[in-house]
This record gives sequence, C-alpha cells and structure tokens, in this order.
Amino acid sequence: MKKLFSLLLISLFFTVNSNAQVDEDQHGGWYMYFWNTEFSDSKFGLQGDVQYRNWDVIGDLEQLLLRAGITYSPSDNVKFTLGYGNITSGVFGDSNDTSTESRIYQEALLPHKISERIYLKHRFRYEQRWVEDQDFRTRYRYNIFLNIPLNQPNLNKNSIYLAFYNELFINGQKDIGDGRRVELFDRNRLYGALGYAIKDNLKVQAGYMEQTSNSLSKGQIQLSLHHSF
Repeated sequence: MKKLFSLLLISLFFTVNSNAQVDEDQHGGWYMYFWNTEFSDSKFGLQGDVQYRNWDVIGDLEQLLLRAGITYSPSDNVKFTLGYGNITSGVFGDSNDTSTESRIYQEALLPHKISERIYLKHRFRYEQRWVEDQDFRTRYRYNIFLNIPLNQPNLNKNSIYLAFYNELFINGQKDIGDGRRVELFDRNRLYGALGYAIKDNLKVQAGYMEQTSNSLSKGQIQLSLHHSF
C-alpha cells in the first residue's frame, strides 16, 4: 500500500506540474487599444494603451497592462515620453493566482518616411520595474516599426496597409533576488498584420506575433485599435 500511495503521489505531482507548463502550440490572444493626443498649440501631449492578453484566445489571463505617459515633441521627427505602467500577470492553466508589477519608463520615438509608401519608426525604451517578490529591475527595449500602405500612398482614411515590427528586450540585471537569475536576453517579438484606416485618426489591425524568450516560443493572435485625438 505504501508503494502504491507513493506512486499515486508521484503521478499527481507530475500531472500538476505538466498542467502548469505553458502550451507553446496553443495560440494566445492579445486585445489592445493604443491612444495619443496633443495639447493645442503645444509640443506636449499624452499617450497610453490598454492591453488584455490571454494564454489562449480568450479567458485564461496572461496579463492586463495599463499604461500612460506624458509626451514632448520638439520636432516632427522625434517624440519623448515619460510614463507609468501597471501590470497584472496570471499563470497558465486553471489557477487564478496573479502577481503585480509597477513600471516607470522613458521612451524616444523617431518616425520618418523613407519612400512614398514606406513609413518607418524606431522606438527606444528604458524601464524601471518593481515586480512582486523580485528585486528592483531595469530593462532596455528597441523596436523597429514598418507600415506600408497598399491602395494609396498614405495612411489616411480608407488606407489598407501592412504593419510589421520587431522588438528586442534586454535585461539590465541578471540577479533578481533570493538567488534567482535571468539571462541578459529577455525576449523578442516579431509581428505582422493587415491594417485598415477607418478614419484619418483611427486605425484597426489584425495580425500575428511570435514571442520568443529563453524558456519558450509562443504565437499570439492580435487585434488592436490605434486612436489619435
């Protein structure tokens, strides 16, 4: 009986542990709203985003991200942002456990048009992160965006366009507390989408993003709304 009981405990352990493993073959679903506005007759403005991320298409919370910042645009070719983000992260599977993170970030965005139909943007972001049950952390991010209108030479109303980006994340520290360590490489996100400009200031995108880290590579279906006002 003792042997049988031990075998049952071992079997239960591996079953629970297996259920906790992220299913890389299951597509996640990310649903996002990005907004920005500029103050009248001023170089200052505001921007932010709300992101509801799921381990599956919907229902199994991966992250709820709320972010906003104040912007300063000294010219049309550069925008600086100082912002704050609050993130609630869930675990894969049936568990309802969550953890929280507060984040301050500084950002530089450099948009430019390199031909009649190619819109390019570089984004550099530096984050200071307070993650629950971890030491203070920092992270560096670089993102290159590419938008290509298909049916007209601009991204104004009725434009159908292709949207791409690739973002690299680098950790500022390896030691995160209690003897735990991470690699300098944090993750990479590669994205492609089809977009449509509902209005000059309102666009929708439907796409696919592959997120790769040291521990897994997982595909995400993404729907996003981009709003300027």
